[in-house]
Amino acid sequence: MAKTPAQRIKKHGAKAAVPQHHLPPVINPTTRRTPAKAQNNSNLILIAGVVASLFLFWYLHVLTLNQLTQLSGGLPMPDSLVGGFDQGFVDRLRAATDDAARGQLNYLHKTAGTLFPLIFGFTWLLLIGTNVARKQLRWALWAVPLLFAAVRLWGNMAIDSMMSAGTVDAGQVALASGLTVAGWVLFVLSLLVGGAAVLLGRQRRAQPQPTAQP
Repeated sequence: MAKTPAQRIKKHGAKAAVPQHHLPPVINPTTRRTPAKAQNNSNLILIAGVVASLFLFWYLHVLTLNQLTQLSGGLPMPDSLVGGFDQGFVDRLRAATDDAARGQLNYLHKTAGTLFPLIFGFTWLLLIGTNVARKQLRWALWAVPLLFAAVRLWGNMAIDSMMSAGTVDAGQVALASGLTVAGWVLFVLSLLVGGAAVLLGRQRRAQPQPTAQP
């Protein structure tokens, strides 16, 4: 059995050969997270988020909601009506759709209808955060996509409740219609806010950086 360093010193004195222990070297000591690398990582996430948002918007509003009109006698789904809808439209839509069609609309709201506002909202938060330096302005701009995501998710639930209810009253229709209109307005405002954030970021990066005094 190998002897410990203390046993070797006790037996051989100062001539004892004691093995030297060294700490393991630092892994990749030259690896550093520079501001340029951090910016590149943010840009990659932004690009992926924008692509995913565009795809989900196309899939939800251009493809799937239009396909559901085949199950409603050509009537559009409430989500597509930018200007909202009234009691008469809801009554006609409910009469033209069966439980299977309403179930498909509900499933669409739970999948793409949920993913789109969440991914779009997260992407726009990152877009604003990486381009707007002023804290107060950044929070003010963040409020728009956050409200959009909340209103769209609430609108999905309101529409599903309206379509599946045994009897629809004017209050349900007004709530679902108002949330639908607000969702579209906030979506357009979010696009404008994102464009403004990009312009502010370009102006900030174009300004000459102060040089350090010796």
